[in-house]
Order: sequence, then C-alpha cells, then structure tokens
Amino acid sequence: MYIKRAIEETVMKVSKMFPVLLVTGPRQVGKTTLLQKLAENERRYVTLDDPDVRYLAKRDPALFLQRYTPPVLIDEIQYATELLPYIKMHADTAKRKGDIWITGSQAFQLMKNVSESLVGRVGIINLLGLSDAEIYEYNSEPFSTQPERLLKRRNNVKERGMNEIFVRIFRGSMPELYADENVDWETYYRSYVNTYLQRDIRDLAQVADEMSFYNFMTVVAAHTSKPVVYEELANAADITAPTAKKWLSILVSSHIIALVQPYYNNALKRVIKMPLMHMLDTGLAAYLLKWGNPEALERGAMSGAFFESYVFSEIYKSYLNSGMEPPIFYYRDKDQREIDLLIYQNGSVSPIEIKKAASPGKTAIKNFKVLEPILEPEKFGNISELKVNIETGNVICMARELLPLDEKNWYVPVWMI
Repeated sequence: MYIKRAIEETVMKVSKMFPVLLVTGPRQVGKTTLLQKLAENERRYVTLDDPDVRYLAKRDPALFLQRYTPPVLIDEIQYATELLPYIKMHADTAKRKGDIWITGSQAFQLMKNVSESLVGRVGIINLLGLSDAEIYEYNSEPFSTQPERLLKRRNNVKERGMNEIFVRIFRGSMPELYADENVDWETYYRSYVNTYLQRDIRDLAQVADEMSFYNFMTVVAAHTSKPVVYEELANAADITAPTAKKWLSILVSSHIIALVQPYYNNALKRVIKMPLMHMLDTGLAAYLLKWGNPEALERGAMSGAFFESYVFSEIYKSYLNSGMEPPIFYYRDKDQREIDLLIYQNGSVSPIEIKKAASPGKTAIKNFKVLEPILEPEKFGNISELKVNIETGNVICMARELLPLDEKNWYVPVWMI
C-alpha cells in the first residue's frame, strides 16, 4: 500500500528547477517508492544495488548513461559516484530540467561528491520517515506557534491520548510498518540495523568493528534529547573521544540523528554552545534500548526523552517536507536554564517547551524570560541592532485542549503539532 507523502509537491517543484534531483535520507524511508510513484512509468528505473549494473556504472559510466538514457531514476547513487561527472556532462549538454533523478542513503560520502560534481545543477531533498500528517492523513505544513494557525488546525486533526501517542512513538516512522500490518516490529528493526551496519557502515565508513559501532548507536539512543558531550559518549561506548566525534558525524549524515544547534545572540551572555541531539526515529531508539512494548516505554525512565525527540522530529519533518531548512534551535546557559526548542526566522524567535504532562503549570515557561535581553538589547548594554522579536511561546504537552497559558503563551496538545 502506498502512503501519500507530504513532500510530493516539493519534489515536483524542485525537479522543475534543476537538471538533476537528488533525494537522500535513511534506508527504507520510501525514497525509491516515492519517486517511482511520481514518475508514473515515464522514466527508466535502474538500481545500483544490482552488482552487474553497479560494475558497468563504475567501469564505464559513459556507456551506462547510453544504456540507461534519461529521463532516468538511478537508485543508490553512493555505490557508483563515478557516474557523477558524466551526469554533470549530460546535464550541461541536454539542458533539460528534471532529466535525472537519483537517490542516496549515505550522505556522509555522497554529499562531498555531489557538491563537487553537480554544483548548481542538482536540487537536494531530504526525506525522513513518516510524519503524523502522513500516517493520519491530514494536511502537512511548517510548524508555527501562532494561535491563528493552531486554532485553525484544531478542527482538522484527531485527538489522541497518552496510550495512542506512545504506540506511535514506540512504533517509529518507517513506512513498511504502516503499509503492512503483518510486519513484525522487532524483526523489522533487527534487519534494519543489521543492513545498516553490514552494508553502509562497513562499506562506506571504514568502521573496523561493527559491534563497537552498534554499541555506540545504543549509547547515542540512550542520550537522545541531551546535549552532545563527546567524552561522555566515548566513556559509555568504551571508545576514544575523536572516534565518538567521527561516528556521531556518520549518524548525522546517515539521517539517524539530528543535531540542534544552540541559539546564540550577543545579548545573551552565558549561552552554552554545544549542540543537542535527537534520534529521528523513536522506534529505532526503542529497539536499540530493548524496550519491549509502548506501555513499558511510557512508564520507563526515558519516556520524557522519547516524548521530546518525537515532538522534535515532527516539527523537523514539517519543514523538510515543505522544502525548507528547519529553523530550529535550543537554549541552554551556564546557569542550567534551558528552553527545549526555539523557532528562529524572519527576525523573530518563538520559544517551545516540551512536557509529557497534561497540566505542566506556569513553571514550564519560567525560562522563557532569559530571552528578554534580545527584545531590548540596549537595556543590557548591547547595541539595538541585536534586537529580535519574541513571538508566541508554546508548551507542547498532553493537554486535552488548546488553551492560553497567559497573554503570550499557549498549551498545545501534542497531537496538534
């Protein structure tokens, strides 16, 4: 069963802008299925997973493009990056928009080659797992904290309780788990991890010890929604800090995790500048940490961290699916004051706190006041050019209803985001 993807319109728009379209993202999130659906049999399809096809692509790229003439969809381009200079030559000669579509699961090797070979000729789209909008079939739009948007959205989404939310968090975002109810969750993720380790990591990242990397992935899952401290990750995984840094970059470029950069403004004096990390698929994190069912996860010590990473990933995907770079940051200072997320765009910042509670209370927004120096920087000894507006804040939680917390902040039920 094909699940309609929120990013479809973005894919077609970008394809009309560039000769080459690259869709990248983790394994099994539906990149090929999406492009084959949009192609409607109007372009040839070839996968470099096939060893014979891959051999031709690597040995004689020019002959490959003669054999598979555009318009063409080339799957798993990272296995034969020798094709990229020839794709560039074709794009320059044919001058046709959307002539070549390519997919790649492993951006950490692929992006360097793409940027060098196809600069100005390729439109790059990042596809992640399913969002709530896709699973529950409602409209997808970039997240905004504004009451007008939230009030309008209230009538178009279905209320879900704690049990349903944690079933969703536990299950994760992989399309196959939703397209076929007969797919066993544990078997699926075991196969997913084995494929990732045995093919992508061994072949492309030159990681000598797959089990050490698996152990590192488990440590990272246990640190989801926490700031990145390489020494802490290294000690827990029994590796060196430089190795932890290298391996974390592999997980970022593989779209297994996302790093959230700290929000910084010169008017804010005590900001900690380490990034925050989130696992992008909470189902994968649950598998790695051996949670056996949604009920145990919801009652467990990590339920708040999983809840926070789930909210982050939904907001993150809402921007990617619209073809936008997610304008998402977070705040933490040396006094241990934190704001879980900040949406910073158009000269304004919107603070967001995430709480796995039905009525978090006003203490949930107590740290929002740390942003006051950016509103009137001259009062704090800074230049007026540092001024940034502070927009409506949200407390995303398990509230039953969308309600104002005060004149500037709202409780937002998690199922509405």
